[in-house]
Amino acid sequence: MALNLASKQENLMTNLLSRPRWWMKYALAVAIALPLLTGCSTPKPAPDPGPPPSTDYLIGAGDNVMITVWRNPEVSTSVPVRPDGKITAPLVEDLEASGKTSTQLARDIEKALSKYIQQPVVTVIVTGFVSTYGEQIRVIGQAARPQALPYRRDMSLMDVLIAVGGVTEFAAGNKATVIRKVDGKQQQFNVRLNDLIKEGDISANVPMRPGDVLVIPESFF
Repeated sequence: MALNLASKQENLMTNLLSRPRWWMKYALAVAIALPLLTGCSTPKPAPDPGPPPSTDYLIGAGDNVMITVWRNPEVSTSVPVRPDGKITAPLVEDLEASGKTSTQLARDIEKALSKYIQQPVVTVIVTGFVSTYGEQIRVIGQAARPQALPYRRDMSLMDVLIAVGGVTEFAAGNKATVIRKVDGKQQQFNVRLNDLIKEGDISANVPMRPGDVLVIPESFF
């Protein structure tokens, strides 16, 4: 392709040499522009999608966490996460732990201890993995096979729907919701199952996170 382009440029210059002087200027402009235009046609690489979303383990009820407070061994301890998702430790009462990573919980404990200890430095390690909160996605309601699914890295809404066999004929797909805990706080947002399944709308294929609950309501006519 490079040889053909060079040949075309040479022929163009030869033909134009017999023309008036203003044609010489035109020929030079064309000779310079052709390679530039060819270079512009090269497709640009796809933008870097960035790092994948974090899949750090989320603490859940039944887990045990070891809390270490630097230079304060008297308040360092190991405690279980209660069924209500909270923990109680020295100088810390009824602190929400479920749905948080160990780092997030450590920061929250530091905030609670700052009332009694100057600039506390806390480390939290999960020592007993009993809960599967951070490893599953639960699907309830009008799914063909409602169930709890093991979370896989980069799992999407479509992956979940395939695993549960889609939705029933009674499902109100576009009224489905995902319940998610973010920084210990419960959030809820709408997902469009009908648009994804029936219309093929890829924008409706949202990423899922460990601990998500997909609720598919029944349609009332």
